[in-house]
Amino acid sequence: MTSSDSFATPGEPPSEIDTSVPHSARIWNYWLGGKDNYPIDQLIGNQVRDTYPDIVFAAQASRHYLARAVRYLAGEAGIRQFLDVGTGLPTADNTHEIAQRQAPECRIAYVDNDPLVLVHANALLTSTPEGACAYIEADLKDPDTILSAAAGTLDLSRPVALILNGIMGHVADTAEAHGIVRRLLDGLPSGSYLSLSDGTDTSEASVQAHDEYNESGAVPYNLRSPEEIAGFFDGLELVEPGVVPFTGWRPDPDPFGSQQEIDGYAGVGRKP
Repeated sequence: MTSSDSFATPGEPPSEIDTSVPHSARIWNYWLGGKDNYPIDQLIGNQVRDTYPDIVFAAQASRHYLARAVRYLAGEAGIRQFLDVGTGLPTADNTHEIAQRQAPECRIAYVDNDPLVLVHANALLTSTPEGACAYIEADLKDPDTILSAAAGTLDLSRPVALILNGIMGHVADTAEAHGIVRRLLDGLPSGSYLSLSDGTDTSEASVQAHDEYNESGAVPYNLRSPEEIAGFFDGLELVEPGVVPFTGWRPDPDPFGSQQEIDGYAGVGRKP
């Protein structure tokens, strides 16, 4: 992640977009079938896919997990505020759309630092009249700035769902990554939740593909073991079924029994 301490508002010009360097949000967009990417992103995306064909399914499975987690949080858990860090480019069923279908009064603060995401900020800022939706340009590694800016949209004295979907792999050091999550959670009250998903080093093909990706010039993405991902939830009350592969977290009914496990783990935990 590149460093940024500026905040976006509709109508402001974005930072310069370098179309010669691949970017994780745009590569992810390409794997999901989106059009907000450039030839360099497609080139790297294809190289990774050639080594690890399941990467496209993994991207889709991660997105589907996000939808199920947000439905749970806004529905069964009754959460009305969401802090989505590393949101990436807009696609179908963004966090605010899923949450506000459950409860129109939900308030969502998105955080990212890709200038192309900023170009599309207006799409993210379409909220129900009852709720609110804002975009913050900030660095994952600056949790204090994230919390300070989010307080402009969210009431941090009331429970918040912290969403970290496919983002913590951009922090190489596991202890540092765990510390960032703890600092973000420290700024949220009891009754808040963490929803986190990330890729795992559970197959040789996945590890090789990510090694190639990390050599492409894009910001590296570091795979972790399932145990290291579970460590993000230390001190939290895990929601059943715990920290499990993407496809195993409260899957939607599948009459064909075709759920495929993937090299990525996810979970939801409640702050006591």
